[in-house]
Amino acid sequence: MSLAAAGSLFKVVEIQGRGRGLVASCPIRAGQVVLKDSPVLLYSALPLIPQSSPSSSSTPASCFCDHCFRILLPSSSTVSCPSCQHCRFCSPKCLSIALNSSHSSWVCQALSHLRVNPVLLQQPLERQLQARFLISAYNLAQVSPSDFQILLSVQGSPDAATAEAAQFLHPLISSLCPPPINPQNGFSIELIAALLAKDKLNAFGLMQPFSEDDEQRSVRAYGIYPHASLFNHDCLPNACRFDYVDTSAPDDNHNTDIIIRMIHDVPEGREICLSYFPVNENYSSRQKRLSEDYGFTCSCDRCNVEANWSDNDNVEDDAEDEDEAMDEDQDESLAASDTENIPPEENSDFPHAYFFLRYMCDRKNCWGTLAPLPPNADTPSTVMECNVCSNLKNDDGFGVIEGQDGVSMED
Repeated sequence: MSLAAAGSLFKVVEIQGRGRGLVASCPIRAGQVVLKDSPVLLYSALPLIPQSSPSSSSTPASCFCDHCFRILLPSSSTVSCPSCQHCRFCSPKCLSIALNSSHSSWVCQALSHLRVNPVLLQQPLERQLQARFLISAYNLAQVSPSDFQILLSVQGSPDAATAEAAQFLHPLISSLCPPPINPQNGFSIELIAALLAKDKLNAFGLMQPFSEDDEQRSVRAYGIYPHASLFNHDCLPNACRFDYVDTSAPDDNHNTDIIIRMIHDVPEGREICLSYFPVNENYSSRQKRLSEDYGFTCSCDRCNVEANWSDNDNVEDDAEDEDEAMDEDQDESLAASDTENIPPEENSDFPHAYFFLRYMCDRKNCWGTLAPLPPNADTPSTVMECNVCSNLKNDDGFGVIEGQDGVSMED
């Protein structure tokens, strides 16, 4: 589903103080798919010399296809790049596609040089990933100039951090003698800084598989999704993203697409927002991440309330406290008002307690967001899916549906 195909559901507008955003152009129902977006660029989130996760329960960081980023199962027939032997692929088909796109001969040579560069290998992971991104971006300019122009069109202006990174990376990347982008600009520091800024503000992480034994999931790859990048942030989102990297059909060439689905009903004129990170983070942590990573201070309804709270407790503790504070009369009042159809932010007394109770997954170490499956014609679904662990749960009490751990979505 492209932006044009979804155009009847929302429109791109300029919102004061928030820049571009997507606003519902008609009432949208809970569970409805509003966007399916493909990346114009994907790159690995591994260090240049990957190592297995220190946790024995985790999937080793190197066990992903370097093209489609599916898990490389021990029983599967994997193939390696015939030139570098570092990059592994889930099938000869993925290798063939990669050699003509994401892992061209120049990319292979460039990454091989980076892997033996002692200066870069001593840098933090962030700097190594910036080098990976620039290699992928410059390669994109050669294999798909139109997609490179799309990459340049997404929002993002250089700041002090990206300017500093560009100063460091410019001589390193230029020394790899990549093919020129154009005669005028070449590989200027200004272009590098601009690209890094766009990656910083717009990259979506494709996460490693969920495990109850791990409190922190790592990123397997980063992607630039040009249409999905238009969604603004809200700490009480009304939509969330799903991906089906590993559960899509083996021959599906779009397994890295992301799908945006509504968490609850929204009326015409309401902005559609995602949360840029799990909703369980407390106020100070959210504000710090948004300021450092995205360059803005959040003033959503939830933040306006929590600004006066203590930051000593995690959000899940806040939710428990709020739940206890809500007496029986308030519970009955919420039930009587049919809050299923009222956006959580409109419950002004407890602006996010209801969201936590209804839309946050309670599975250990998950903290994902629950959204209904797409409605069947005019009939809303009573099954909620978690966008992190993929569990399917009944809407009435959230009982786990036996034998189900996620579904593959269609347009």
